[in-house]
Amino acid sequence: MDKQKILSQCNAICKNTLMETLDIEFIDVGADFLTAKMPVNSRVHQPDGVLHGGASVALAESVGSAASYIFLDTDSFAIRGLEISANHTRSKVDGHVFATARFLHKGRTTQLWEIKITDEEERLISICKLTTIALKKNT
Repeated sequence: MDKQKILSQCNAICKNTLMETLDIEFIDVGADFLTAKMPVNSRVHQPDGVLHGGASVALAESVGSAASYIFLDTDSFAIRGLEISANHTRSKVDGHVFATARFLHKGRTTQLWEIKITDEEERLISICKLTTIALKKNT
């Protein structure tokens, strides 16, 4: 696995997308995970100055979708999100959050991802589950 090549490709496809708007950067990849970071600042705050849950969910879906691109056969299949859920356990005012996606289930048709969002001290901020589906591409 060429780690730097994969991360460069993931970051390159973020141009002119929500991921670029939220300043999401893919920073680590391994045999069974993908990690990205996002700054926590006024651009992703709720009106009361804490990390918006919607920004956390956007981060989680971005990492889960990119992990699907890496770990599934995207030459033959289009991967689409079916459902995402999130539980927010801690608020965050500034700094960065880190989202790591790992498979809970890797089926031929559906996949279940667990995405943990943590802070710099590895405290859990949110935990998300993303269900994706692999749809055969028309050739």
